[in-house]
Amino acid sequence: METDGSDRVGGGDSSAAGASPEASAGVEVRVDAVAVSALSDAALHRRLAEIGRATSALAALRSETLRELTRRTDAATAEQTAKDTLRIPGRAARSDVKLSVALGDLDATRSGLEEGTIPDGHAQLIARASTEGPIDEAWLADRAQREGYDQFRRTVARHQAEASADDGASLLERQRQARSGKVFTSRHDGMVVLNAQFDPVTGARLATAIAAAERRLYSNEDPKSRPSHTQRTADAIAMLMLEPEAARPVGTSLLVVADYDAVNHRLTNARLSDGTPIPIGEIGRIAADAQVLPAIFNHATGDLRMGRSRRTATELQRAALALRDQGCIGCDVSPDYCRAHHIIEWQHGGRTDYDNLVLVCNDCHHKIHDHGHTVEPVPGTGRYELRSPATPPATGDSRSPRAPPA
Repeated sequence: METDGSDRVGGGDSSAAGASPEASAGVEVRVDAVAVSALSDAALHRRLAEIGRATSALAALRSETLRELTRRTDAATAEQTAKDTLRIPGRAARSDVKLSVALGDLDATRSGLEEGTIPDGHAQLIARASTEGPIDEAWLADRAQREGYDQFRRTVARHQAEASADDGASLLERQRQARSGKVFTSRHDGMVVLNAQFDPVTGARLATAIAAAERRLYSNEDPKSRPSHTQRTADAIAMLMLEPEAARPVGTSLLVVADYDAVNHRLTNARLSDGTPIPIGEIGRIAADAQVLPAIFNHATGDLRMGRSRRTATELQRAALALRDQGCIGCDVSPDYCRAHHIIEWQHGGRTDYDNLVLVCNDCHHKIHDHGHTVEPVPGTGRYELRSPATPPATGDSRSPRAPPA
């Protein structure tokens, strides 16, 4: 049931008191206000889709305005205006202006954003890629309409590597030059904050080490009194920095995947476990100072079929799952932050075999145990997805909110 009001952004009613012709110009972006409690599940889904389209159209208007402001003045003035008017951080204002200018040359992406068929985040990925090297913008715009954010992020990264003349080496070098780090004390609560960004290879090595330390902490915890996932991650980082010898991770420090070209006898398509492409030349450099796992995965090997001999996945199984699932099957979180979940659960006789395991993050693991989500195969792909229940579980579910590892 609609109310008399509406959520409205854009050109207003030109008959409104005090409204100038300039203020009423432009395209209106409107989502009618409704009593959402009266909507069916299907109607709620449609409403979210409508809001998503409006959000994209609003982002297009914002980008167009910043681009015109930059044209009339300069980037610095546009950034300051955005910061003051929108009350956003200076760094965000700089990024918005830069991407808005880039979007001006991307017709297919800009049109998709205006029409609501390309989400704002996807458009930003295309705009950022266009500032870093040559891209096929029309092809990326088409993919942006059909892929989720994490899948599309990998698509863009792979496309950049393929479009570059040096297998993505120059892009990786630019990312390394853009590294940054900062340690500061929050003015609000006195907490010390570590903030850093790294190139994909360095970041993957750090994430793998942190995840290994976190798994070690998890295995030593009291199951009845576990910290949250974010608390454990903080503990793992502190342990790695303050007790480096005690915290040294056991097993693989980095998984790099590559295809073998049997005709030309060379490796191709090098990538990290989450699908992020890296230059082939990086493999030799990484191997010189990191423990790299070389393996040919055979589903019939004993290493990938542990049966009931152990409950937790082996390091080789985790590597094979990272290659297959490329992250959480429910939300695409990096494999480093996932655990191996039994499809047929251990307590119900499930085996610790490759084809009975999937990667899920902590949140999606709770969806399975606490909210009735199920692991289902994706036909024709050999992969799996997380599917929500047709009927939500009843309130007061007796299952523990901190389910044990499956």
